[in-house]
Amino acid sequence: MKKFLVITSLIVFTGLFFGFSPNNSPEKYEFAESTTVNWMTFEEAVKASETAPKKIMIDLYTDWCGWCKKMDKTTFEDPKVVKYLNDNFYAVKFDAEQKEEINFNGHQFKWVAGGRNGIHTLAYSLLDGNLSYPTVVYLNERFERIMISPGFKEAPGMIKELTFAAEEHYTSTSWQEYQQKK
Repeated sequence: MKKFLVITSLIVFTGLFFGFSPNNSPEKYEFAESTTVNWMTFEEAVKASETAPKKIMIDLYTDWCGWCKKMDKTTFEDPKVVKYLNDNFYAVKFDAEQKEEINFNGHQFKWVAGGRNGIHTLAYSLLDGNLSYPTVVYLNERFERIMISPGFKEAPGMIKELTFAAEEHYTSTSWQEYQQKK
């Protein structure tokens, strides 16, 4: 019995000793991926792209658009979409009815009264006057439009669009042809 108590005490003491001793091995930290899209204003994205060129993805929305809100709560919160967007694009959230003026590429874009709540002329220009929301517009590093994509998108469809733009498939195939692949 005495031998049993000595062995048990030794095991408990050893466990306590090593349990509270400092760990001298190098620690490995795993940083969690961002869980949200790094949204920017249009001006911030243009400025960032001038020093570190990247494609720009613009989500054109309005405050009254139900599908825009649904896309924010589903598609733009999907971890794969968030990661792909943050890694490959400057993501812009653009209210198509905002009243703040924007100077871009030698032009002054501003809000104009009319319709439901007026329209920002940059949104009008980006969409070639075909106003519907949500609409995503992709620009290359020289601020040239790659494509206009109207309507709500679920995560898999959004990933396909992002891949089309980021990997520059648009240089060799149309969006319609690319959609049919894979």
